[in-house]
Amino acid sequence: EEAAALDGASRFRFTWQVLFPLVGPGLVATSVLSFIHAWNDFLFSQTLIYSDLHNSTLPQAMRVFYKPEDLDWGGIMAGSTLMTIPVLIFFVFVQRHLVSGLSGAVKG
Repeated sequence: EEAAALDGASRFRFTWQVLFPLVGPGLVATSVLSFIHAWNDFLFSQTLIYSDLHNSTLPQAMRVFYKPEDLDWGGIMAGSTLMTIPVLIFFVFVQRHLVSGLSGAVKG
């Protein structure tokens, strides 16, 4: 921060060109983990959101395929695949930011 101030950078320029590139990969990693956690949340929706099947989350709606006498493995696998697609699409968009954070703060 002091080096940027000595070079004549304003507070906005320091934040945009120095600070944000350093904390950006951490923000991306946190957003990926938060998105995956919120997308797959079963316990919160089971205990706090008591509603019918039309208003339930996707993991909760997949309980339809679990029957005591017979499991519908085709439906379970299809539902699991459909649940995975949005997470994969989100990860593809943020992958380069996440990988740049793993290489370190100094770019060579």
